[in-house]
Amino acid sequence: MSVDSARPDLAGDSGAAGGSRSAAVVIGGGIAGVTAALALADSGLRVTLVEGRPRLGGLAFSFRRQGAAGPLTVDNGQHVYLRCCTAYRWFLDRIGGAGLAPLQDRLDVPVLDADGLRLGRLRRAALPVPLHLAASLARYPHLSLAERAQVARAALALKGLDPADPALDGTDFATWLHRQGQSPRAIEALWDLVGVATLNARAGQASLGLAAMVFKTGLLSEPGAADIGFSRVPLGELHDTLARTALDKAGVRTVLQRRVQSVSKDAQDGSWRVAVSGGTGRAEQLDAGTVVLAVPQQEAHRLLPEGALDEPDRLLAIGTAPILNVHVVYDRTVLRHPFLAALGTPVQWVFDRTEAAGLTGGGQYLALSQSAAHDEIDTPVAALRERYLPELDRLLPAARGARVRDFFVTRERTATFAPTPGVGRLRPSARTRAPGLYLAGAWTDTGWPATMEGAVRSGADAAAAALAGLGRPHLDPLPVFGRGRPQQEAA
Repeated sequence: MSVDSARPDLAGDSGAAGGSRSAAVVIGGGIAGVTAALALADSGLRVTLVEGRPRLGGLAFSFRRQGAAGPLTVDNGQHVYLRCCTAYRWFLDRIGGAGLAPLQDRLDVPVLDADGLRLGRLRRAALPVPLHLAASLARYPHLSLAERAQVARAALALKGLDPADPALDGTDFATWLHRQGQSPRAIEALWDLVGVATLNARAGQASLGLAAMVFKTGLLSEPGAADIGFSRVPLGELHDTLARTALDKAGVRTVLQRRVQSVSKDAQDGSWRVAVSGGTGRAEQLDAGTVVLAVPQQEAHRLLPEGALDEPDRLLAIGTAPILNVHVVYDRTVLRHPFLAALGTPVQWVFDRTEAAGLTGGGQYLALSQSAAHDEIDTPVAALRERYLPELDRLLPAARGARVRDFFVTRERTATFAPTPGVGRLRPSARTRAPGLYLAGAWTDTGWPATMEGAVRSGADAAAAALAGLGRPHLDPLPVFGRGRPQQEAA
């Protein structure tokens, strides 16, 4: 059943053939699709956004759980962004949510080694790049003096790389790090500490081009680029509730719980026909001059008309990578930091989600974000409990005498595209060979890895390409930083 019960009949909603040129259909209600819909509507198009789920937000969403610790609002996974993520910051401003996902005043990451419980911190100083991190690195207890010196040399070498160089895309990050004299400990305690969380891959499985982009932009571009921000409210409040309000105000018609069956072009008038499953089971039709496919790459492949891409099967060659999230509710406070990163343990990052989730009755709710979780994504909950509770006891002495009120797991098996060497040549631009048909999604060629930032940039790229194709004057929705990469014709 469509959530938009006031207008259940979609047929002809985008206008007759004569008016379809000013109508657009965005397929997919994740961050990329919402961005594209807002940008198109802001430029005067009549936009319909179609989403198969009963909510917006894509893979960054919340749900209600009634568990042993009482009712909780749970994020499917922990999502953070950095100050350099200017597109996602624009998105937050556009939907009225910037105040709900504040940034740190200054980068400060507690890093705890489970072996010996040594606490180090990655902090920045009020100094220009690269001196802003020099003092923190000099005192970083998880590396030897020689390892710290080698890290500094590698950072300078990294600064000289061009992430857009195709040769970098074909090389893995670990090979380059070894050439720069990085020890296994340095890779674990610094390069993978950051890289696994941002790329969803360890150095050996990550494209050097994408890794160079992450480290150059986040750590070597400007002093505050890596300051961390994350939502202090459930993600659904941002990406669903506030996004829906922004879309409504922009005049976008949002249709949920409808699946797009096909996308085709009318041979007579050149408009697009989008067949959507109806509440009665019959397919209904939307007519439009512009269509944006803001769906995962496999779904885009299914919907692409013949000839839209020269090599459409490249989309199927873009792999995916999982993220596992372990949720633990204790009967008391066991973590004094808003978050921390961990070494010497399977635990990667731990976040305090007590207030955001609405936990009552005392205690603390921790969410463990486990990226690149290929080996554990299908592990039973009982086995994960046996593995992670003792590890939390090692990391957090206060947890050793605490009672676990609830333990559960969320899994995203296709959380991101896999940033493997060679993926860059597989990622398509926003434009296709079919006039009026565009692609959006973090997997498209934004130059960024699969992040909320990349999703927003892809939606903005698709909207900009669509409006240019229509010859319509428009304001760049992201005027401060512009595009992630120059748009090119589909290969």
